[in-house]
Amino acid sequence: MSRPLKALQLLIGSAVVVGGIAAIWYLRDRVFSIDEVSADRAADTTSSPDEKQTILEISSQARKNLGLVSKPVRKQDYWRSVLIPGEIADRPGLSDRGITSPAVGVVTEIHAFPGDTLRPGKSLFTLRLFSEYLQSTQTQLYKATQETEIIQAEIERISQLASVGAVSKSRMINLRSDISRQSTLIQSAKQELLTRGLSPDQVAQIESGTFISTVEVVAPPVREMNVSGERTVPQANSPEDVASTSEIAYEVQELSVELGQQVQAGQLLAKLSNHHSLYVIGHAFKREAPFLEKAAQERRPVDIEFAEDSEGHWPEFDQKFEIRHLSNSIDTESRTFDFFIPLANQSRVYGTQGESFLVWRFRPGQRTRLHVPVEKYEDVFVVPASAVVREGPEAYVFRQNGDLFKQIAVHVLYEDRQSVVIADDGSIQPGTYLAQSAAASLNRVLKAQTASGEQPGVHVHPDGTVHAAH
Repeated sequence: MSRPLKALQLLIGSAVVVGGIAAIWYLRDRVFSIDEVSADRAADTTSSPDEKQTILEISSQARKNLGLVSKPVRKQDYWRSVLIPGEIADRPGLSDRGITSPAVGVVTEIHAFPGDTLRPGKSLFTLRLFSEYLQSTQTQLYKATQETEIIQAEIERISQLASVGAVSKSRMINLRSDISRQSTLIQSAKQELLTRGLSPDQVAQIESGTFISTVEVVAPPVREMNVSGERTVPQANSPEDVASTSEIAYEVQELSVELGQQVQAGQLLAKLSNHHSLYVIGHAFKREAPFLEKAAQERRPVDIEFAEDSEGHWPEFDQKFEIRHLSNSIDTESRTFDFFIPLANQSRVYGTQGESFLVWRFRPGQRTRLHVPVEKYEDVFVVPASAVVREGPEAYVFRQNGDLFKQIAVHVLYEDRQSVVIADDGSIQPGTYLAQSAAASLNRVLKAQTASGEQPGVHVHPDGTVHAAH
């Protein structure tokens, strides 16, 4: 065979080999397994190359790991609020009470110390009296009492003589006038002694000639109601606490004197506290004054977050918070003005070695956050802040259907640290089950599944047809 013919045959053989390889490359899809072909068909069935994947699959174990809970959404009204910092403070005239000395004297005994609880009438101090005025008042009371008895005896002696004319009637009139004057002196002296802290029994002793050299300073009576109609004594939180808490009126907050110290009349001896009635004081800037004024006028409820409050350790707290009044002065340093919200505190009693002590749920100085309503949205959907994820200008929620979650674009009207308000524009329907948290995690899983090419919920029937999740 000639050399040109061999070259032609070699060239034709090479062309056949190259053509075969090209054919295999072109028909490579047909040499894969039926599962791979079915997966590709499923991908073509569920979405086109230009369509964004919006469905992801999350197992029940993964949902538990994320703490994921879905709830049906309902249309409701929502108040947009402004966040204002605040703190808890004592309510002047109700939370604290000063105890003063009734007269000049020396502190000989101290019966209660800081932290001790008191009931009305319980002794706080014993004072040895040095007051000349108090001693003269006792002398005056005793003399007036004795003089009254003498005059009364004289009246009884001459009354029969006056009836037969043996004694003039003017004599009887003078004696009765003397009785009236002495009664006036007795009443004024008694009132003075009672005001100085002496008990009725001690006053009775003075009338009989036993003068008092010491006086007991006791806890004052409880003022049952304040201007808002709230009790100023601690309320029992459970049936077993009723007997113990209902009788406790005060707690000793501070002692202002020492044992053996001489005190003057009106001098402060101690401070008693009762933290049942408090104020939540908000610190707002002047530009927020119109919002606060309108909220106070319309009695809009204010939502309060209490810092460092352990809700699980206390009974359910159900109180409507409303702004009582706004301050009309501005702090020169912070440039803020205050507004005041009444707060009814909760307390518990615990005892050691026969003594009772109080612990309060809210304490003066505790920080708060105040959500004051300023604008109302009607017929909207409200979800937790963690139920919405953002990608640039887009906002998404996730609708659950079994193990599948569908990403849905929504229109956000308002959002804050706690909640997101979604418009009712047809993107979601009332009763739709939406994931209430972990939206950011779900969005990351969706991106990962999209990047891997996996199509959640796709299955192949025995006849070779491919379908997405029903």
